[in-house]
Amino acid sequence: MTGDESPLRLGTRGSALALAQAGQVADALGGAEIVTIRTSGDEGRAGSSTMSGQTRPEGGDKARFVREIERALLAGEIGLAVHSAKDLPTELPEGLTIAGVPEREDPRDAYVGAAGSIDEIPEGARVGTSSLRRRAQLLSARPDIEVVEMRGNVDTRLRKLAEGDLDGIVLAAAGLRRLGRGDEAAFAFEGDELTPAAGQGALAIEARMGDSRLIALAESITDRGALGRLACERAAVS
Repeated sequence: MTGDESPLRLGTRGSALALAQAGQVADALGGAEIVTIRTSGDEGRAGSSTMSGQTRPEGGDKARFVREIERALLAGEIGLAVHSAKDLPTELPEGLTIAGVPEREDPRDAYVGAAGSIDEIPEGARVGTSSLRRRAQLLSARPDIEVVEMRGNVDTRLRKLAEGDLDGIVLAAAGLRRLGRGDEAAFAFEGDELTPAAGQGALAIEARMGDSRLIALAESITDRGALGRLACERAAVS
């Protein structure tokens, strides 16, 4: 960055995980100002969770986790946006592009609880998740367990587990690792046990089309293998 350039502003959500991810990108880029933007997907989620016998679909309006950030990007209020790639709809707003994908974290789902494998989860165990995808696959493999809806940030979910409300929870391994809590996972599900969401474990750096300087900057920290795999996964679910 030269003295004539304004500091790079990275837009992201305000959760601990989103800030950790944006911080990693900022460090890789040699420094940047992190701008937190509250999204419609964050409304009613911060510091709270819900638990019930039914899980709301995780799909629906997927853009709710990125829409306000993309508006700020299009308006020039931020230079780049950092997202969990799995949160990005397959169709981006006109004028935006995925400019960079850093090295990918572990894409698998992880189990936190007293078990060493999916077969060792106790019969009748109450297992929390916010994901319809995880719920369906867990019940297909283990119809003898109870899958309970659980929402809120990672810390909230881990606290609920510690309080004894549940026997185990399923989270993205990447999120635990990026928060420095990877050692709390009892095991990671293999892909043939729980197929991860498209883009899980990857970060997507979004930029304005035509902003060649910032696109080149994002490309400078891109892992070509991670970018290629993400493109294939997004194409498969589009």
